[in-house]
Amino acid sequence: MSVRSVSGVSLLRLTEGKTSAPSVRSRKRIKVSIFRWILPNSRMPALSEIVRYADETLRLTEIEDYPNALNGLQIENSGEVTRIGAAVDGSGATIALAAARGIDLLVVHHGLFWPGLRAISGAFYRALKLAFEKNLALYSVHLPLDLHPRLGNNALLAAALGFEKTEPFLELKGQPAGLVTETTLRRDELIDRLEKSLGGAVRCIGTGPMETKRIGIVTGAAGEDIYAAAREGIDTYITGEGPHWAAVAAEELGINLFLAGHYATETFGVKALAAELSERFGVPWEFLDHPTGL
Repeated sequence: MSVRSVSGVSLLRLTEGKTSAPSVRSRKRIKVSIFRWILPNSRMPALSEIVRYADETLRLTEIEDYPNALNGLQIENSGEVTRIGAAVDGSGATIALAAARGIDLLVVHHGLFWPGLRAISGAFYRALKLAFEKNLALYSVHLPLDLHPRLGNNALLAAALGFEKTEPFLELKGQPAGLVTETTLRRDELIDRLEKSLGGAVRCIGTGPMETKRIGIVTGAAGEDIYAAAREGIDTYITGEGPHWAAVAAEELGINLFLAGHYATETFGVKALAAELSERFGVPWEFLDHPTGL
């Protein structure tokens, strides 16, 4: 019997006899046993552990959302996670991307059930079939991710724009849907910051002051809330998209309306969540970029 150290860990080796070396077959068995012994915590994290952590961190049970958001685990896999993918939307396209990359947990902002109750046929059937075949779990989180003070879309977009002091803004379903900042900034400078932060063109309805003083941010599709936003005293409103009449309303209200892209403004949160899960549970992650054009 002998004891030696590998990477600072003591290993106990048993050999038959005092002088004979283990056979090739024995060495293989010993090698497998060593790794099972010295790396007792090296197993892949359980899906249930990751889901529990995400649910608690994002306060899923506390934050009201639209019924079709169906926040939380939407597709279960066999129970282990070896690679995490992040995408804005859960769809046949992003499921196919995840499957091709060997991902077994896909984290999305918009889940599979936004269209509501529907038959499992056509493209929806093919997407689910592929997820089951590739052992792919899917976790979706909507408003709880938008609103999170550290991982949220609003907070991270505000940080990317250089806004250090923000406050909750614009109540939606009993909680603030966005952030507001008291910031003096030329309108053209704000356009430049947005386009650099989001990596694309931003539409500006420039019917407000040339120099901002109070800017409201609600990522996603909050253009229809422009009247409620204006009642909170903003002169500039940043969101992802909105209806045609929101541009008319911006002119009537005398405020600037920035439509920065529904997709683009909601890439921040899923990236941050996947990165945090990766760091905490020790599995790699990547972003699956599949823009919608909106």
